[in-house]
Amino acid sequence: MRLMPALLSSALLATPLFAHAQAAPSERPEVAAAAKSVQQKVVAWRRDFHQHPELSNREERTAAKVAEHLRALGLKPKVGIAHHGVVAIIQGGKPGPRVALRADMDALPVTEQVDVPFASRATATFRGETVGVMHACGHDAHTGILLGIADALVKMKADLPGSVMLVFQPSEEGAPDGEEGGASLMLAEGLFKDFKPDAMFGLHVFSTLPVGQIGVRQGPLMAASDKFTIKVKGRQTHGSRPWGGIDPIVAAADVIGTTQTIVSRRTDIAKLPAVVSFGAIKGGIRYNIIPDEVELVGTIRTFDEGMRQRIFGDLKNVAEHVSAANGATAVASVPDSEGNPVTVNDPALTARMIPSLQAVAGAANVIEPPLQMGAEDFSFYAKEVPSMFFFVGATAKGIDPVTAPSNHSPKFALDESALDLGLRALLQVTLDYLHAPQGAVASDAKPVKSAEG
Repeated sequence: MRLMPALLSSALLATPLFAHAQAAPSERPEVAAAAKSVQQKVVAWRRDFHQHPELSNREERTAAKVAEHLRALGLKPKVGIAHHGVVAIIQGGKPGPRVALRADMDALPVTEQVDVPFASRATATFRGETVGVMHACGHDAHTGILLGIADALVKMKADLPGSVMLVFQPSEEGAPDGEEGGASLMLAEGLFKDFKPDAMFGLHVFSTLPVGQIGVRQGPLMAASDKFTIKVKGRQTHGSRPWGGIDPIVAAADVIGTTQTIVSRRTDIAKLPAVVSFGAIKGGIRYNIIPDEVELVGTIRTFDEGMRQRIFGDLKNVAEHVSAANGATAVASVPDSEGNPVTVNDPALTARMIPSLQAVAGAANVIEPPLQMGAEDFSFYAKEVPSMFFFVGATAKGIDPVTAPSNHSPKFALDESALDLGLRALLQVTLDYLHAPQGAVASDAKPVKSAEG
């Protein structure tokens, strides 16, 4: 999950409730039994992946472990999709619909600061620097959960109507500079060529929800995300005589300051939210040398395509003209690569599956979060097939989710009870969808509690 630098800094605020209501079904006995059976294995898998994290497009060990387990279950996984993606299909013993389930596998360039026996000590090279590597977003949990679901579905496949595609995806956090990866590359390499699902489901452990809660909403859920790079070019000179050159640091600072007016003064945030954030500034090497160039990189988050395009133009305009006003020049790549579209939950599918989530978490624990400025490349799948993506609370009881270390923090700490709820929720959703009468339409769902209660 790609987040803005200051991640979702407030509690999930109240938004309109789902309007339709009927009694939520009970948790399927086979779901409870499966969760109990694989619980210890899921925890062990998660801890192993956590201790051995790998950056985007580098998930070699993770993919090998996933494929090894799938083969041990008697499946025939396809490997090497979008570099390190692993895909397997579980064919049920009865006719029925097709479902796809996705887990992401990559970690982040973050040095872990959580004191657990299985903490990561891994390092790697990222943007030319040696960095720590950590599952600071919870993808280790997602991979462990989907392996557990694979285990459960294989055991019940004789009575399973339809079929299930398991998608273990690399590079959700974004491919390294100059590379392709993630969901869009999996699709481009034919993920749905021979198996087009009728529905697709995914989940994400989430620090801003307490353990025991699930967050889901119909329609737009997570923002479109785009990365930009601005290179401000001046002329190097000695720090004691700045008039002898052109200072790109001052020009870059001016660009950063003026950029703040794009959202605050030029964007109609009464319509939908938007964010422009700088994430890194690179320039200079010595205290008394004014450098030739400063590089700025950052992210843009939007929910409306028109706003998205206008912000692209505004940012490019600010970069070029503010730099020129300082005597410098700017090369503004806005965006500098393919971004993620808005993650949209199919309204009818989501309404239909809300009772499944309520069955495992309880109606009071399934809440509707506000629009999230974080982004997900699950959005590419959701553009191809009806999909639903939901959040699973990850913050331990007794800790305020508002102030808990967020996803992407070096202190992000997953309460492992989230593994059990995540597995039961995703398995219940899958089985309810597969066992529903063919052509079933969205039924009324019990109201979803707002985040404020």
